[in-house]
Amino acid sequence: MVGTGGPVPTFSVWDYVVFIGIVVGASGIGLFQAIRSRKETSSEEFLLGGRQMTAVPVAMSLTASFMSGITVIGTPAEAYLYGTAFWLFGFSYALMSIVTAELFVPLFYRLRITSAYEYLEMRFSRPIRIIGTSMYIVQTALYTGLVIYAPALALNQITGLDLWGVLVATGAVCIIYCTVGGLKAVIWTDVLQMVVMLVGFVAVIARGAVVQGGLTKIFEDAGEGGRLDTFDFDPDPRKRHTFWTIVIGGSIMWASIYSINQSQVQRYISCRTLGHAKMALYINMVGLWVTVSLAMLSGLTMYSIYKKCDPITNDDVATSDQLLPYMVMDILADYPGIPGLFVAAAYSGTLSTVSSSINALVAVTMEDFIIPLWKNRTEKQVTWLNMGLSVFFGALCIGMAGVASLMGSVLQAALAIFGMISGPLLGLYLLGMFFRTPNSIGSLSGLLIGLALTLWVGIGAQIYPATADKTNPLLLTVIGCNSTMSQNHTTQKPHNVLPPLADSWYSLSYLYFSVLGVIATMVSGFLISAATGKTPKHKHEMKK
Repeated sequence: MVGTGGPVPTFSVWDYVVFIGIVVGASGIGLFQAIRSRKETSSEEFLLGGRQMTAVPVAMSLTASFMSGITVIGTPAEAYLYGTAFWLFGFSYALMSIVTAELFVPLFYRLRITSAYEYLEMRFSRPIRIIGTSMYIVQTALYTGLVIYAPALALNQITGLDLWGVLVATGAVCIIYCTVGGLKAVIWTDVLQMVVMLVGFVAVIARGAVVQGGLTKIFEDAGEGGRLDTFDFDPDPRKRHTFWTIVIGGSIMWASIYSINQSQVQRYISCRTLGHAKMALYINMVGLWVTVSLAMLSGLTMYSIYKKCDPITNDDVATSDQLLPYMVMDILADYPGIPGLFVAAAYSGTLSTVSSSINALVAVTMEDFIIPLWKNRTEKQVTWLNMGLSVFFGALCIGMAGVASLMGSVLQAALAIFGMISGPLLGLYLLGMFFRTPNSIGSLSGLLIGLALTLWVGIGAQIYPATADKTNPLLLTVIGCNSTMSQNHTTQKPHNVLPPLADSWYSLSYLYFSVLGVIATMVSGFLISAATGKTPKHKHEMKK
């Protein structure tokens, strides 16, 4: 009986057929774009799609790039465990989209740059550009490893396939269509993958509603279980999710992703006009909200089904990130091909993010490290090197997936990575864009101070996780299970000695990491610049 615990079926032949068919279709788009553009082999065509993309496909690609397998796997688990506070990110998406579209996109579009970090050399100095690019590469490699790991967990849960085999296969598919098709292949593949993600969520919600007797029943159960208490106005910065941590911290964190992250900037500047670039961002805002809303509703559906038999407590799954795959096989196994569609949805989110990351890593490596030193080059040589770097970064991201397996909840870990590294970088850009005083010495010092603080609190939080009174997990039970796999449930063994900072500094909400980075970088950078002298006049005279 559904929702009462115990083993669930695994993949059928038709599930494999659907799953493989969608993955092959994604790769086919890359091959199609390579054949279609075989006479247009310039670096600009490979990295920027010839700057001829339009708003709608770019918008869907923007959404797919960061609505990854982590969203498909992690966000429903968030709603199941903590409720619907995550829905407040809709406010963050709106604020982030406006700031990015009206402040950052016009700047990057006007400068006609390929790497977002070219601006740092124009405004400050080449060493700062190199450091900014290096920070981006480390951040993206870590994040992409996490993104590869998330759906591998899902496949491992419901197919029994070897975890590392899935990781390698994921990277290989992305390498294929990134290497042969460039950014244009990535964007059009993202369009397909975005559609698959949304269809996958709808299939899970629709079947769950049938099983439970309608959406009304799902919301009734969620309300009784405390899952609909969305608004918490407690100002305590140590609480994981409140109105303030999400709207303030979440807005700045997402701004650091959408405003200066190479994966996203590359899409804006690939648009044929500034108007298309701005429109892509506003359409993307709607796409983000729809995707997260469907993911949260999937989580509420999951709670309605397992409200009396929690699969985690009952040892049916090893981690919360395996909850949704478990439910899919529990309620959809009688519909051959539909579980395959869901796994394809998680996998599609991963493919879009990984391919975007690989393409962006190639772009910044070429523009910020190689091209300035390689004077006597041909377009053909550059294009071949682009392809070689795609293979290298794909392999690197597969390796980083091993690190990701040590980082706990995939959703929180992913957002924390951006907060720790992108926060200080955003502060650096804001210093350069809005103030004339900051110079290279002050700005570099500010960046390093901001990065040191965010890494300190972020790594400390990983070592000493916040206690339950800060994370606020909601009640779960196994009173309705037919049988329990094990009754020897234990809590995580506490550290013998907790440092004094564990309950204050290390308990800071992960959404405030980016706020900390921005403030520390801007304040220290401004003060040190004021003490050491102004930036030379020519640094302000960038291209109009």
